[in-house]
Amino acid sequence: MARVEVITGPERRRRWTDEQKQAIVAETLEPGAVVAEVARRAEVGPGQIYRWRQELRGRSDGFAQVMIAAPGNADPQAGDDPGCCAAPVIEVDFACKARLRIPASTPAALAVAVVKALARR
Repeated sequence: MARVEVITGPERRRRWTDEQKQAIVAETLEPGAVVAEVARRAEVGPGQIYRWRQELRGRSDGFAQVMIAAPGNADPQAGDDPGCCAAPVIEVDFACKARLRIPASTPAALAVAVVKALARR
């Protein structure tokens, strides 16, 4: 059975809060997620989700979501070496598809310089 949403009044478009947009965009960034499927569930077009991604990226204040994983949680499907994460590391995935692993022993100034160089790509 199909669901129908009736919008009354002069407004002909749905309004999405920033929180709703962020939740939908975050769902598309999950491993294995397909934008078209997420868009279908949220009842929006895939193009709208891509536009929201750009808007949210444009509002970025330079910080990104951080995920903390226990040492030794390498992802073999991503080509990670299970033995590589025995020592504490910071792993950064850039939008340009580059991945940087910074060992805890790396001087802060060097880490900052490398991250800035890769962020400009």
